[in-house]
Amino acid sequence: MSLRWKTILGIALIEGLLLLLLVYTALGYMRSTSYDSLLKRAQTTASLFATTTKDAVLSYDLASLETFTDELMTNPDMEYARVVGADGNVFAASGDAILLAQSFVPDQSPELIDDGVFDIQANIVEGGEVYGRVQIGIDTASLERAISATQSWSITIASVEMVLVALFSFVLGTYLTSQLATLRRAAKNVAQGDLETEVPIRSRDEIAEVGQAFNVMIDRLRATQQKRDQYEVELKELNRTLEDRVERRTAALVKSNDDLKGANQQIQQTQTQLLQSEKMASLGQMAAGVAHEINNPVGFVMSNIASLNGYVESYQGLEQKVRPLLQLEPASPEWQLRKRELDAFMTAEDFEFIHDDIRELMVDTLEGSRRIRDIVQGLKEFSHVDQAEQQEADLNQCLETTLKIVNSELKYSCTIRKDLKPLPLLSCSPGQLNQVFMNLLVNAGQAVGEDGGVIGIRSRERAEDIEIQVFDNGQGIAAAHVSQLFDPFFTTKPVGEGTGLGLAISYGIIEDHHGSITVKSKPGVGTCFTIRLPKRGITRTADESGAELAAMAD
Repeated sequence: MSLRWKTILGIALIEGLLLLLLVYTALGYMRSTSYDSLLKRAQTTASLFATTTKDAVLSYDLASLETFTDELMTNPDMEYARVVGADGNVFAASGDAILLAQSFVPDQSPELIDDGVFDIQANIVEGGEVYGRVQIGIDTASLERAISATQSWSITIASVEMVLVALFSFVLGTYLTSQLATLRRAAKNVAQGDLETEVPIRSRDEIAEVGQAFNVMIDRLRATQQKRDQYEVELKELNRTLEDRVERRTAALVKSNDDLKGANQQIQQTQTQLLQSEKMASLGQMAAGVAHEINNPVGFVMSNIASLNGYVESYQGLEQKVRPLLQLEPASPEWQLRKRELDAFMTAEDFEFIHDDIRELMVDTLEGSRRIRDIVQGLKEFSHVDQAEQQEADLNQCLETTLKIVNSELKYSCTIRKDLKPLPLLSCSPGQLNQVFMNLLVNAGQAVGEDGGVIGIRSRERAEDIEIQVFDNGQGIAAAHVSQLFDPFFTTKPVGEGTGLGLAISYGIIEDHHGSITVKSKPGVGTCFTIRLPKRGITRTADESGAELAAMAD
């Protein structure tokens, strides 16, 4: 399709869409306004009619009611009017007999009318009690004719407008294509190597400016070709000595690259050692609290086992009394004697209580064992030097694991509030991220002190990344120190209570995951650390591998 026809069709299509939108909007507005006016008129007429006939209905004045209905029928477009009592008896009616003979069904909206008559009613109320109602019908034919006439005029005007736009587009397209044809021929000549071509300038519009720019381009191309010929001569001379210089430069680059690799390996080893040292220092700091966490479930597990041992002895005694009873003739005197002894023994040992208590003891013992296993598993995960290992992980699970480790240090001094939204699995290093979470939670615990502060943990999935926030209502950080928090060896803690490496290492871990960590703090109000990790490593959602995670948790 040529540019001329594209121009014509494009302008016509745009104009047509705009006209259709305008006509549709105008007709919709008119229809809506007309229907609203009809509804308001019908409601007002019915209400006034009900008010006018109220006294006549209360006094049972049928003659007046007939007069009122006849007067109402003098209004334009009124099809019928009717007054009925509370029991449905017709007091007075006037208008189209066919419509009056039909059952009255009120219309909910003018848009839903299907018989050309808008039926509406109003109650006759006195003292809160309904004594009857008025029913009227208004013809909508004149309204529909007005809407149809408006629609016809709108379509006619739009059609004329489309024809005028098509003519204008044809003239404009013809002019543009004639000017562009000249430019196209000149461009073909240049493509074939003819740099002496020039575009004639016959007007002062934008097409003429394009022609002038084309001629300037040809002049520059001729100058460029001359320079290129000169450069080719110089390049041939340069190529003679280029190979020697390339070999010398390559050798120097190889040596520099080897030096950089060695330095990079040394830096990575140092970073790994620092990370592991900081992790083990954190674990050592919490060792006493973890031991206390393990001692609690161990204590009640041992107590439960002692109780179970006593219950086993009771069941053994029961077995010794039941076995001789099974060997005797039922209902014999000796059988009855041993039966009474057995009942007395079961009553004395309270086997009903033992039966119920065994289940509770087993549930408590299993729960305590699971708590011990979770704490030991968390310590195992934190103690391994597997920082570079990439695997799929649920960051909510990483946060829960970290909370189990630091719980002994935090639960007596502050309240933990969690708001963890479902997250997709992320390809990351869980061990490294656990270390970051631990540093932030321990710092938050130290910030709130022992005054019963609050530490919050929030996670959510965003469009491009996963966001984790750790915040507290502690003492906050001075504005002068916020910009230095992630510097190595910087700490606001007293001498001997901090190495200044925790946040620096955390910053490096988040950068290795191509994420970001930021902090906002206000002295006396609190601090909030925000971690954002990109979702580039996501391969599947947590729901799709829920069975695998459940198996790992067990």
